[in-house]
Amino acid sequence: MSTALEIQAELERRGALLEGHFKLSSGRHSNRFVQKFRILEDPTIVEPVARAIADAFRAERPTVVVSAAVGGIVLGYETARALGVKAIFVEKEDGIATLRRNFSLGAADRALIVEDVVTTGASVREVIGVVRDAGAVPIGVGAIVRRGDADFGVRTHVLLDMPIRSWLADECPQCRAGEPIADPGSRRARATPA
Repeated sequence: MSTALEIQAELERRGALLEGHFKLSSGRHSNRFVQKFRILEDPTIVEPVARAIADAFRAERPTVVVSAAVGGIVLGYETARALGVKAIFVEKEDGIATLRRNFSLGAADRALIVEDVVTTGASVREVIGVVRDAGAVPIGVGAIVRRGDADFGVRTHVLLDMPIRSWLADECPQCRAGEPIADPGSRRARATPA
């Protein structure tokens, strides 16, 4: 399963494309949400998806795959397995993205950054920052779904472009209409005063 149509069909089949009023991990609001774990829960689906991302970057000879905890760990690991390289992940410590667990990168490392779903790209930018701060070279970004525009300054390959409109909370038409909001994401934006 590597084509956009196959991935979209699988997301639809698994009920992963949700309609409603959602708070995204970025803090923005949307009327659609992609529940990525409907794909990541099934190894028979993750393996070909990860292989498609790995194949897109094989020629760049990555030496490590780096992803963000928690959502990117499964996909990052499986992509690394397809490439025959190690997989590490970035976590937050006191709100700052960092390498923990004795993970390390150096100047000889060519890092492929892997993400499941990209909206604003905040998590990916944090991971790229950690990679660069460690002296490694980010060679690209691979993702399953891209919901919005995001430029990372490196080659980006996504399996499915699925633009989803989103709004700042104070501009959200669903909030103005008084619709209840769901908060299904895995990463929380900073709380804003009510």
